Amino acid sequence: MMLKFLRLLKILRVSVRYGLDEIAISGLRKPRITKLIDTVFFWRDLSSPRGVRLRMALEELGPIFVKFGQVLSTRSDLIPPDLQIELARLQDRVPPFDPDLAIAQIRKSLGAHPDELFATFERNPVASASIAQVHFATLKDGRQVAVKVLRPGMKKTIDDDVALMHVAAEWISNVWADSKRLKPKEVVAEFDKYLHDELDLMREAANASQLRRNFADSHLLLVPEMHWDYCSSNVIVMERMHGIPVSQIDRLEAAGVDLKKLSSDGVEIFFTQVFRDGFFHADMHPGNILVSVEPETFGRYIALDFGIVGTLNDFDKDYLSQNFLAFFRRDYKRVAEAHIESGWAPKETRVDELESAVRACCEPIFDRPLKDISFGQILLRLFQTSRRFNVEVQPQLVLLQKTLLNIEGLGRQLDPDLDLWKTAKPYLENWMGEQVGWKGFVQRLKAEAPRYAHIFPQLPRLMHQALERHAEKPNDNTELIRQLVVEQQRTNRLLGAVVFVAMALGLGVAGFHLYARWHHLL
Repeated sequence: MMLKFLRLLKILRVSVRYGLDEIAISGLRKPRITKLIDTVFFWRDLSSPRGVRLRMALEELGPIFVKFGQVLSTRSDLIPPDLQIELARLQDRVPPFDPDLAIAQIRKSLGAHPDELFATFERNPVASASIAQVHFATLKDGRQVAVKVLRPGMKKTIDDDVALMHVAAEWISNVWADSKRLKPKEVVAEFDKYLHDELDLMREAANASQLRRNFADSHLLLVPEMHWDYCSSNVIVMERMHGIPVSQIDRLEAAGVDLKKLSSDGVEIFFTQVFRDGFFHADMHPGNILVSVEPETFGRYIALDFGIVGTLNDFDKDYLSQNFLAFFRRDYKRVAEAHIESGWAPKETRVDELESAVRACCEPIFDRPLKDISFGQILLRLFQTSRRFNVEVQPQLVLLQKTLLNIEGLGRQLDPDLDLWKTAKPYLENWMGEQVGWKGFVQRLKAEAPRYAHIFPQLPRLMHQALERHAEKPNDNTELIRQLVVEQQRTNRLLGAVVFVAMALGLGVAGFHLYARWHHLL
């Protein structure tokens, strides 16, 4: 209890020192309080921009608050641009913990000392962050691996700091006029879930395994293999990857890597993850990306750190397909209607007003060269515009926008003339065709076929049972029964047609195979 009290005192001291209360002044419901605060804390220096002061305060409060700022920086729908820019600069500058603690963690999690598990184990870590650190090792069979070890005691540290954040969010909700839109309690709850998910390294291993399987046949992306016999919630062991950090342009050029191709490959990888798989690496900053210079995999991207991934369901994809089609056609009314139909904008929102706001965001870009257009910035402006209409921007789409900004920035660092729209358009058009065209209809029909095969034979029996239930009721509606009978007859005809088509297709395929075999024998 005393430690929590001391921690709270430190948070209050740092908040006062950097004037975090001043950041909230414009939103206070009782502005007279601000005058009293300025009088009491007359000694502090608030000359630095508020975003800089917020960033410095979070850095002084430690890793958990730094990570909270990093997560908050992705919520462009919630925070002003000046704060978002500064929070995006937060870095995990965390010193490594004692190697003996890492060894103890490995022994506890995997049941043996690293010297027994590995042929070699490097005591000094090669990387350290707020949640875990990485050591290099070699398996008994000679394969090189990276061992990621969770920081000891992280759960208690996170629980204590996040509990204080919940208290602060409750207080902010009571005094901040804009809290209904900013939703501080919901934001902290989302961060709480995110941190506790990251504490389970098995989640990261599973994410990596899924991404590796998705790109098993790709010549663009490499994902390390997980060694499941050496994985637990606190320790994971993966294939060691060799490459040049993507941010080291000079080294890439010296190695002979084609930077323009590398730039366009990055865009293709991103859109493939999003639109083909609905599962994307959502932390693709330069620190998590290498480029292979090995002869057999030369020029391929290498992805690392899979703690944060994004997923899109069919509803999200449908929303995106409608909006992309409307954007390409400059149909801003359809964009506005899609927001309201999806429930993300209040039903009482006037379509014409939202249409006008979207047009103001997007129309200027169509009169500029495509290479000068930032797709990520367009989404950013749309999210900022959405505040006026109380649009509920979904977390997975904000994560998508943040990742797209990372990809776009990285791509243009490699190739300043990168035309993201021109590069991405073929993938977008192909995906939209699969979603809303004939090809998409056929694919969905194939996906649902097993369910249809299970349901169709049951339809006559289910319809008969429904008729019997209605017949047993004393005040039955005769017209309803007649309609049910007609519907049963229609269902029987449909079932017969399906069976006939299936038999015809089966006979056609069998005939084709017989013909092919006969032709081959001749």
